[in-house]
Amino acid sequence: MQVVKQKTIHGGFLPKYFFLTKGKAASSISPLNAFDEALMAAGITQCNLVSVSSILPPDAQEIEPVMLTPGTITFAVLARMDGGSRETIGAGVAYALCSSPAGVGYGLVAEAHGYKDERALTAELKYKLEQMAKVRGLTITKTKYVVESMEVPRGKDGCTIASLVYLPWDPNESLTRVYNDVSDSHLTPESKLDANGQRTINQVNMG
Repeated sequence: MQVVKQKTIHGGFLPKYFFLTKGKAASSISPLNAFDEALMAAGITQCNLVSVSSILPPDAQEIEPVMLTPGTITFAVLARMDGGSRETIGAGVAYALCSSPAGVGYGLVAEAHGYKDERALTAELKYKLEQMAKVRGLTITKTKYVVESMEVPRGKDGCTIASLVYLPWDPNESLTRVYNDVSDSHLTPESKLDANGQRTINQVNMG
């Protein structure tokens, strides 16, 4: 097979949309339970998460967080920090949209975590994005950060997460409009019960 130079080939999964989210939680049970509840706070606990890095496609668009069908294999850049009693922990992700000298650019995504507050994490993310752009010869045109931190309550395990979640499709075109769910506690305001007690999910405004 002959490949034409200066062309790119789409792989099997090229995200069209993405969203940012974050969460934190403390648990008296275990670090795993704290992680699970942090995912719940972020609205992605129902997903089968696959961690990836660190590039946004040229035409990918940010949208508001949406409720994904339970069990969806979900690709995401995920920052996570676990901690114990009275420790300050934090996690964050950030993206930078970039241009190149040729006029064609794409986005970069960085993550950071540690025993750090939001200010320290934001500074670290900024530095990482600047270096990522520099080595690629790109110019940053826009940045956005999402950072979560907490002091873990006494006697508990804590977890903070931040994530950039990739979507391979237009949510309005691929929406699972109704599904049954016996629990309301982990669902975001984007979803509600209809008159028959079934779960419906609001349309996403794509602008």
